[in-house]
Amino acid sequence: MCCRRAGDNMSQKQILLNAFNMNCVGHIHHGMWTHPDDRSVDFNSLTYWLDLARLLERGLFDGLFIADILGVYDVYQQGIGLTASESIQLPVNDPLMLISGMASVTQHLGFGVTANLSYEAPYPFARRFSTLDHLTQGRIGWNIVTGYLDSAARAMGQRQLQDHDRRYDQADEFLDVAYQLWEGSWQDDALQAYKAKRLYADASKIHAINHQGEFYQVQGYHLTAPHHNVLCCFRRVHRRVASNCTPR
Repeated sequence: MCCRRAGDNMSQKQILLNAFNMNCVGHIHHGMWTHPDDRSVDFNSLTYWLDLARLLERGLFDGLFIADILGVYDVYQQGIGLTASESIQLPVNDPLMLISGMASVTQHLGFGVTANLSYEAPYPFARRFSTLDHLTQGRIGWNIVTGYLDSAARAMGQRQLQDHDRRYDQADEFLDVAYQLWEGSWQDDALQAYKAKRLYADASKIHAINHQGEFYQVQGYHLTAPHHNVLCCFRRVHRRVASNCTPR
């Protein structure tokens, strides 16, 4: 979608339209769920999300960004009383579970999903996103975060949230492992699917990674074959780097 500057017939400036939502009742518009016309209380229904995806595609939106958190807001009044009564991002469901369904009823809409890597393991996580890459035909992106709630850390067996720089050091290594799996395990032509020769994949072109780091030790093959002809944009929320990437 393009718009022209006033008085300039030759110049065009592209506008990318993205919707912003969260897999819960109250994202950043707390209290709106009580409006008679609001449907956000139906967020547990897949139909709600399929209808939203169709609406955004019909409205020529480029993407849907889905925020997420781990943990709850429990600092105010030393509890979750207000959080629960006003549904302030509680309850909140997993956003990744929504994507394949919405992709199945759209052709052009992209999906940006927030995922907190502080409490994930890179090996299964890389498979989940590679799977979504296939199911969306490349219309998936990852908003990389490290969390900010002590309640999440405690729920994961830690006394409190790690220091900022320590979390981002871990994030750096997590991304290193993920990229090794995405880009270094399967060669572009490893997948053959040659029925006559009973050759689905060429083992000589599938490589195990061997990462021995401070936070992660990963030795193995990426479980998902690459999806070709894809441009994925991952947003790296980082103190040093903010870049787009093109994983194979």
